[in-house]
Amino acid sequence: MPESNNNILVTGAAGYIGSHVVEQLVKNKDKVILIDNLVTGYKKLINKKAKFIKADIKNKSKISKIIKDYNITSIIHLAAYLNVSEAETNKKKYYQNNIIGTKKLLEACKSSNVKNIIFSSSCSIYGNVKGSVGENKRPNPQGYYAYTKYKGEELIKRYSKKYNYKYAILRYFNVAGASPSNKIGQIEKSHGQLVKNIAIQYLKKKPVMNIYGNNYRTKDGTCIRDYIHVSDLADIHIKSIKYLTKNKKSILLNCGYGKGYSVQQIIDIFKKIKKGVKVYYKKRRPGDIAQVYADTKKFKKILKWRPKYNNIKLIIQSAIKWEKKLNY
Repeated sequence: MPESNNNILVTGAAGYIGSHVVEQLVKNKDKVILIDNLVTGYKKLINKKAKFIKADIKNKSKISKIIKDYNITSIIHLAAYLNVSEAETNKKKYYQNNIIGTKKLLEACKSSNVKNIIFSSSCSIYGNVKGSVGENKRPNPQGYYAYTKYKGEELIKRYSKKYNYKYAILRYFNVAGASPSNKIGQIEKSHGQLVKNIAIQYLKKKPVMNIYGNNYRTKDGTCIRDYIHVSDLADIHIKSIKYLTKNKKSILLNCGYGKGYSVQQIIDIFKKIKKGVKVYYKKRRPGDIAQVYADTKKFKKILKWRPKYNNIKLIIQSAIKWEKKLNY
């Protein structure tokens, strides 16, 4: 493979966020190598314009060979199990994949040309917070999924000293919506994500929405989250690689819009789009925190980034449009 300025490896490239990141990298004409073990990824989300290799991040020798063969200079590491409830009941699976998998991937970078690593982390590592949360808040992961992400961050930092790469740790808030191209979107529905559930229910004659917990200490008793459009989040990954390449300085950033919406508020918006929505209140889910939304001051200052899709109705409508395409 001819050398270019940036040969980028994307792990978890057949997933929801991975496919959106790849869509933008391909648009930028970057050299992109995609890997996914297709356990939770989807073949239909693999970008045809990039080289795809079926591989597991835990297979150190295979990953090491890919990194050397394609002269990889940047890695966007998105491969992980993400189901918050499942993580509580199957800790071994999450430990092996999210923690050991990350460690093996980093070990595969030894004696390579990798200069930058972007790591997908989660706002859940903050635990319970009141109001907005800044990057200097001490992590306090409550659930096991959050714990695996926290451990992943620690590994990224530790190995950066060992192997001399720069990193961007991106703590995602709630990612939702689908690409404006409508070629890709969220397929996985077992994670119980609110906007995905809304899109599924939109197509039904008798839509039903469940709210898990209405006795949280929030303004209406339901959980508050900061929702970010998946295409904006993908753009942040591209900007982060450019930042690392240019400034040669590691960064840790919150990725959200800095505005919290309660579950009740979002369902009320849905009720305006779709008539006859039945709402049921259920008991809280394990691992859920009451409220979290991003303090975006540092993020805006460092990346000088402006969102394109910062509108909750637009996010919901893009998810519905994608759901229609999936089902017809």
